[in-house]
Amino acid sequence: MTNITFTTTQAERRTDAEREAVLQNPGFGTHFTDHMASITWSAAEGWHDAEILPYGPIPVDPASSVLHYGQEIFEGLKAYRHEDGSIVVFRPEENGRRLNESAVRLALPELPVELFVEAVKQLVTIDADWVPRGEDQSLYIRPFMIADESFLGVRAAERARFIVIASPAGAYFTGGIKPVSIWLSQEFSRAGHGGTGAAKCGGNYAASLLPQNIAAENGCQQVLFTDSNTVDTIDELGGMNLFLVRSDKTLLTPALNGNILAGITRKSLIELAEARGYRVEERAVTVSEWREGVADGTITEAFACGTAAVITPIGELKSPDFSISFGDKAPGELTMSLREELTGIQTGTREDSRGWLTEIVSSEQAA
Repeated sequence: MTNITFTTTQAERRTDAEREAVLQNPGFGTHFTDHMASITWSAAEGWHDAEILPYGPIPVDPASSVLHYGQEIFEGLKAYRHEDGSIVVFRPEENGRRLNESAVRLALPELPVELFVEAVKQLVTIDADWVPRGEDQSLYIRPFMIADESFLGVRAAERARFIVIASPAGAYFTGGIKPVSIWLSQEFSRAGHGGTGAAKCGGNYAASLLPQNIAAENGCQQVLFTDSNTVDTIDELGGMNLFLVRSDKTLLTPALNGNILAGITRKSLIELAEARGYRVEERAVTVSEWREGVADGTITEAFACGTAAVITPIGELKSPDFSISFGDKAPGELTMSLREELTGIQTGTREDSRGWLTEIVSSEQAA
């Protein structure tokens, strides 16, 4: 790692009673821990000024380039508290690598992966009391990078800031694990060829919000986007990757074609499925194939996956013209089994034989 050490400014911590009141019902993304991590970059100095600071507003000049040209990227990962009190983070190096892929596309500076992981470790360690213990609970960690040079002109900024914040989180979808309905967006696309679809940047998510509102108006919890050149070839959901399960022990998932975010949960599930003897096909997948497969019984399950919700069973795909429903067959057996295996690894009830977990606080330190 580059020769960077973190300085710490202690926050005025909330009381145990205040913190426990939050942890009893954390929701998702509505409460935040006492501190945040920050590292500054400039073209002249590189990465410097690594700090742990009290969580709070950050100064942004009105001419800051992020506000005018959208140079911004982010990540999402989780820390889990195991039964023995230890705290682990799931595959943080993968998030660090993906952040850099997004940085390249948005003309932002790459951050050394080990420095990314160290920032996460520093924040989780100082705010370890905020990692909840309840079922389906975790500490959701949001690293992000913004261009904060003050200028008006269309060029890559020469100053940026990397920040990590954290939020105690419950289940992403409330009401337990139950199949969701998704809406097929036929009028709007999330990304186009040569665009930023494979980057985790705010603009992609902003583009999905109007279709998400339309989905909600039609009784759906998520929206499915197709390729911008066709209404049939599937890309992904607004914030999740998609899998279809065939009756011949095959999983279908849209190939990473430049429009689709390379999900870390997606990558992990592919490894787990292949270890079970399933064939995973990463290729072009169409709505027509989904529709015909459900009709003839060859497609038996569908699920979405991502860091926030892990795995969510899909019960129905709706559009203005038709619907594809699994009826009372959802959630499917493989969907729930893979979910149990992956969350078991994350929460410590299953062995981490692949080395996916990075320990932040040991059981001895937690005692």
